[in-house]
Amino acid sequence: MSVNKDQVKGAAKDISGKIQEEVGKLTGSESQEAKGLQRQAEGKMQKGVGNVKEAVSDLKDAVKKQ
Repeated sequence: MSVNKDQVKGAAKDISGKIQEEVGKLTGSESQEAKGLQRQAEGKMQKGVGNVKEAVSDLKDAVKKQ
């Protein structure tokens, strides 16, 4: 299984969201904390899209081999 750009970008967005959330907690900024949580959700969604694309690609390859 290879990795596609949506999987990479999604994971990066999730990680940056976690960092932003923690910074919000440390500074007492509920706004930054909420933005971090939102970014994490977006990252997880984008990574999920990438996972679906990868599964479809793998399925296509398997069908072609038969």
